[in-house]
Amino acid sequence: MLSVYRKEMRSYLTSPIPYVLVIIFAAYMGWWFFFLRDFFLVRQARMENFFGILPWVFIFLVPAISMRLWSEEARAGTLETLLTLPVTSWQIVLGKFLAAWTLLLLCLVATLSIPITVSSLGDLDWGPVVGGYLGALLVGGALLALGVWVSALTAHQIVAFLIAGVLSFLLVVLGMIAEQVGGDVGRFLERLAVSSRYDALSRGVVDLRDILYFVSFMGFFLYLNATTVENGRYR
Repeated sequence: MLSVYRKEMRSYLTSPIPYVLVIIFAAYMGWWFFFLRDFFLVRQARMENFFGILPWVFIFLVPAISMRLWSEEARAGTLETLLTLPVTSWQIVLGKFLAAWTLLLLCLVATLSIPITVSSLGDLDWGPVVGGYLGALLVGGALLALGVWVSALTAHQIVAFLIAGVLSFLLVVLGMIAEQVGGDVGRFLERLAVSSRYDALSRGVVDLRDILYFVSFMGFFLYLNATTVENGRYR
């Protein structure tokens, strides 16, 4: 697993695309938070708007990170070689996933200048900030596990990006649909929506059930990914 992880990280570090992705993400989040949301006019040291928009940005960011992980292997013809190495499917899947999750973490780290700036201008409550970043990392990991599995289903990166983007959008918007539906059906949809679990974390409320939800979500799609890869060994 560590060998696969190091291989993927080397490919990130030697390519300009991840650097551009991190810079664009951090610049966009700073521009959106400080200027589009009129932070300097509101004059309140709060970060709710920042964390509120993150799941929607992840709909585009996460598929952009995950789309190449398996599709590129299939396109370049290196997938067969990878599957013949003395490693298990789970080791390959976890190595790739953790490398992509590390890149997502670096994107979030690049935005730390935003809460630091806000705290220098006012009395910022760091509880919701820590909870928001934890929630963002978990939401990103969940959508990333989904996107990596989708990437294993097709050799076309654009197709993987579009499918993962649509599925991520449905998981995020499901919370809004649940509010409109109401009743037992609404409560059921709310439990499935990643945005509903994320909202509590972004307010600084760390509930073990929410963390278990995201861990289970990631485990489920990583299992599907490993199963898909394992089936590819015997084709």
